[in-house]
Amino acid sequence: MGCALDTLCGQAVGAGQLDLLGVYVQQSWIVCGAAAVALTPAYAFATPILGSLLRQPAAVAEAAGPYARWAIPRLLAHAANFPLQKFFQTQSRVWALTAITGAALAVHVALTYVAVNRLGYGLRGAAVAGNVSYWLIDAAQFACLVSGRFPDAWKGFSVLAFRNLAAFVKISLVSAAMICLEFWYYAALLILVGLLKNGQLQLDIMSVCINYEFWTMMVALGLSEAVSVRVSNELGASRPKEAKFSVAMAAMTSALIGAAFMAVFFIWRRGLPRLFSDDEEVVDGAARLGYLLAVTVFFSSIGPVLSGSRTPRRSMALINNLTWLSTSSRRFVNLQVWL
Repeated sequence: MGCALDTLCGQAVGAGQLDLLGVYVQQSWIVCGAAAVALTPAYAFATPILGSLLRQPAAVAEAAGPYARWAIPRLLAHAANFPLQKFFQTQSRVWALTAITGAALAVHVALTYVAVNRLGYGLRGAAVAGNVSYWLIDAAQFACLVSGRFPDAWKGFSVLAFRNLAAFVKISLVSAAMICLEFWYYAALLILVGLLKNGQLQLDIMSVCINYEFWTMMVALGLSEAVSVRVSNELGASRPKEAKFSVAMAAMTSALIGAAFMAVFFIWRRGLPRLFSDDEEVVDGAARLGYLLAVTVFFSSIGPVLSGSRTPRRSMALINNLTWLSTSSRRFVNLQVWL
């Protein structure tokens, strides 16, 4: 839901309309907050949903349910975090975000180690550590927002945030559709794998593969955010040629990085799974999927960059077609290949 700000804030910055940024952020807080509240029951009742509705292994459902309930505060933290992120990113103020996130990562690692290893709280401790880390990020970003460093973009809370809210919701929903289809593919894959014979082992193997893919995809998502902001800024300033050049350079860079990650997994397809598990069955299963995973990693490195370049320049009609056709068909084919 927060991805609508990529377009709106980016083009506002390019057009020099910085006064709109604060209003857009507040509108996004309202929309994302409402979405987080609506999703809370899915977290609260995760055990029966996973066990009875989705037919996942009982051990998985029993472990995931309490973790999801303890992670509800993090869901609300995400609703506050995404609009703040976009506010900084679209103005190219990324060093503040980097410093805040780096400090939060150090705190998160320490808290998780103490809660899980020292105090023995297990998954509950991991969930609480994540909650604390994300709310620390939100607090630091909000302090930076109201510190006076953005006098043109942030003028305080305003009733203007409630005007044209329906139009903002529409843009947010359509933007969310593409992102959800991109990432629900992985959730659907894990659910289907959990239905296989010896589902817990299959889930462990697939989790290793998806974790490695997510590691590499984070680089592509970073480039996606960068190209989305750059394209929005250029289009807001009426410079379409520069926007096209930015997309081409980002896609080329992402392809080279994806090729490097693919080569790494080709070479160390037995060594890398050991970073995630010491179970030989899991390591062997992940290694057998090594070649397929390596190719998937390459294409997953390019896809987010092209998705990010689409975001700022689509109309409402175009986004619907683009979202449902390109994303759904691509993920459907990927599902068939993996299974």
